Amino acid sequence: MPELPEVEVVRRGLAAHTVGRRIERVTVLHPRPVRSHPAGPDGFVADLAGRAVDDVRRRGKYLWLALGDDALVVHLGMSGQFRLGHATDDLVRNTRVLFDLDDGRQLRFVDQRMFGGLQYSPGTAACPVPHIALDPFDPEFDERAVAARLRTRRTGVKRALLDQSLVSGIGNIYADESLWRTRVHYEHPSDELGPRKAVELIRTARDVMDEALQQGGTSFDSLYVNVNGESGYFGRALTAYGREGEPCQRCGTPIVRRAFMNRSSFLCPRCQRLPGRRG
Repeated sequence: MPELPEVEVVRRGLAAHTVGRRIERVTVLHPRPVRSHPAGPDGFVADLAGRAVDDVRRRGKYLWLALGDDALVVHLGMSGQFRLGHATDDLVRNTRVLFDLDDGRQLRFVDQRMFGGLQYSPGTAACPVPHIALDPFDPEFDERAVAARLRTRRTGVKRALLDQSLVSGIGNIYADESLWRTRVHYEHPSDELGPRKAVELIRTARDVMDEALQQGGTSFDSLYVNVNGESGYFGRALTAYGREGEPCQRCGTPIVRRAFMNRSSFLCPRCQRLPGRRG
């Protein structure tokens, strides 16, 4: 699933090509991406046609197009992406919704697995997802306050990092990378982290995601690309995630994979030990 860096790359691509443009026409090719609209696909089309895009904003893994006082909220889900082209271009497979812009170009929402969604949200252009915590790139993000709240959670530290009500934008990939850099086991109790280590972990998560952003995010396949179809290259710099069996870059011990919340955690069993355990 795209995490903060990947969504921010998409946001920047959308902003570069849609801000100041008007949506002339909307075509819903499949109803599932607009399933939350009360009036159905026809109502979705009617509410968006003719609207001008004032800005493209993001919080965590959510992004939205500001349309005056209203918002078009986007969650990419597992495989959602936007592609920019012209109406005469062949449709990419799994194209679900078309947005014809006033400059003759066409924005296309593509979603293979269709877990993503587009939601029209009236009167919420400032922030349509207030239930999502600030992410580490937000100017108002307070890393020390978040670290303090992290230490109140009676759960494993990785579960806490993935809790979008505590800090948004961090997913499985960047949690594993941050934990490896700080030498913390994913099951280390959050409430047993020291104050300095908690701050270090939150700060490291931001640094890791910033490095990923500079390289266009992490792409393992064609399901995540920018609006121009380009992939990100941070996957080449990953030190833990997806590196099972490869030597740890610090100590040479093979990276291991462990089951975690129907997913996987990757770690060095020597560098990232649980308190009181040898491995």
